[in-house]
Amino acid sequence: MYTDFQSYLQTTLKEIEEAGLYKNERVIVSPQRAAIKVNTGKDVLNFCANNYLGLSDNQELIDAAKKALDERGFGMSSVRFICGTQDLHKELEQKIAEFFGTEDTILYAACFDANGGVFEPLFTEEDAIISDALNHASIIDGVRLCKAKRYRYSNANMEELEECLKQAQAQRYRVIVTDGVFSMDGNVCPLDKIHELAEKYNAMVMVDESHSAGVVGQTGRGTTELHNLRGKIEIITGTLGKAFGGAIGGFTTGKKEIIAMLRQRSRPYLFSNSIPPMVAAAGCAMFDMMARTNELQDKLHANTEYFVAKMKEAGFDIKPTQSAICAVMLYDAKLSQQMAEKLLDEGIYVVGFYYPVVPKDQARIRVQISAGHEREHLDKAIAAFTKIGKELGVIK
Repeated sequence: MYTDFQSYLQTTLKEIEEAGLYKNERVIVSPQRAAIKVNTGKDVLNFCANNYLGLSDNQELIDAAKKALDERGFGMSSVRFICGTQDLHKELEQKIAEFFGTEDTILYAACFDANGGVFEPLFTEEDAIISDALNHASIIDGVRLCKAKRYRYSNANMEELEECLKQAQAQRYRVIVTDGVFSMDGNVCPLDKIHELAEKYNAMVMVDESHSAGVVGQTGRGTTELHNLRGKIEIITGTLGKAFGGAIGGFTTGKKEIIAMLRQRSRPYLFSNSIPPMVAAAGCAMFDMMARTNELQDKLHANTEYFVAKMKEAGFDIKPTQSAICAVMLYDAKLSQQMAEKLLDEGIYVVGFYYPVVPKDQARIRVQISAGHEREHLDKAIAAFTKIGKELGVIK
């Protein structure tokens, strides 16, 4: 059997490669930071990591992880409800709830697991899930595991959302699900308007803050802070793997009864190991840091405003953004790969995004700004983009 299947796979892989859509991984041989070294020996500036606050190599977090490694061991070797919970896990859950102004938190191995495990325990075929069309793949997969009636509205389209809510009055309970920041475009969801419609049509709201926590809002508390809705959203999911240290670990935080039900019935929680103690300890240290200072968020916001303004001045087509994501639109898949390779030659590490990661004919280079970037890093990237953009006819 495998001989035939192997032939099918080889043919499909060749077709992907010939279409210019084959994904190759670049290998980093240094810590994740603004300036990195790749396995060719080249030193480059990284503009495509989710390291929004520059904490992936933060010494305070590293020290906390080392201390926990010495005192609490390497791993838990078990799921939470058997013998896989330490006080560090409970402490981190409390700190996450305090950060977002919620009632309780549950930890997962990743936010993919949090989103995959949130719907099925809470909603049945009697209920309705109303989802933004550009929600993350993990939300889409989580919804598929649930028997609730599914509705979908175009990205941030409140007229379509309202129509879905009208139709969903036929169901028992309703939940509107949205990304806080849509990761390919960088736009922030209109959570204030979503919340108004939820109130009007008796629905709950769930928001995935993975790309917005630590980034959006004056102190990085996410879209609930930006829209003055702190503590008013029923379900928030997020990750420790982006702005919050860049390691691993996800969470769901929100109303205490929802979190309690997830502890009882959420399959990724019940059947996956706890996050390692060193990750939990570093997470606690990170939230302590967030409580002490807003320096990193302030620098990130200043860096993003500067970079976007200068790129627009250079003539690039930039998607509107309120986050640290700057989508440089190229539209053609091969062009996005070609430009990314030429930028790497200039010492700028970026990646072209194309179908199926983004819709067909919507290829782009997604630039991600970090508090770890200095002004000279930004200027070098802008100069490189301008040079290569002119060479390839992207700008004049």
